[in-house]
Amino acid sequence: MGKSDKGKAEIRLTGSGGQGVILASIILAEAAIMADKNAVQSQSYGPEARGGMCKAEVIIDEDNIGFTKVTQPTFLLALTQESLDTYAKSLPKDCLIMADASLTIPEGIPEESVMLVPILETAKDKVGKTFTANIVALGAINEALNLVPFENLDEAVKKHIPAGTEELNSKALQEGRNLKPVRKGKKD
Repeated sequence: MGKSDKGKAEIRLTGSGGQGVILASIILAEAAIMADKNAVQSQSYGPEARGGMCKAEVIIDEDNIGFTKVTQPTFLLALTQESLDTYAKSLPKDCLIMADASLTIPEGIPEESVMLVPILETAKDKVGKTFTANIVALGAINEALNLVPFENLDEAVKKHIPAGTEELNSKALQEGRNLKPVRKGKKD
């Protein structure tokens, strides 16, 4: 799950403005390009930008990408309850959902397609800065989907963060990589 039969990943990242969802999508697309894959990125957010719901999308494929919008998501990240409730409604059956562990999965969502991951808690408690949740999420997403080599993702992160925060963001990426998602439909 998470990639279609052809190896194409249609990824939708959602949350609220200010959580770095758009930056995460840019970093993920750049890491894919560094890994010699094709990638496109797009974004949308409400007029309130900071604090309002936002969505960013990335398509990653070994082949050429003909249409640049996500039409059949293979993966959804939800960092807020509002974004999960909104974007989990009409997903394809085989779409993998990664939701922050603090969220409640809406009724009607197949439990076997949901992974709960403590992204926000990890950013706050293990990394020490809540604003690193987007980088924690990237580490967790890449670990779950095996999209790009970790080194490419780390390099792409370092290209897009403020100078002087390299160590903090590397820690956030590694903490995300170390997270063990809890699959809702499986007992561990």
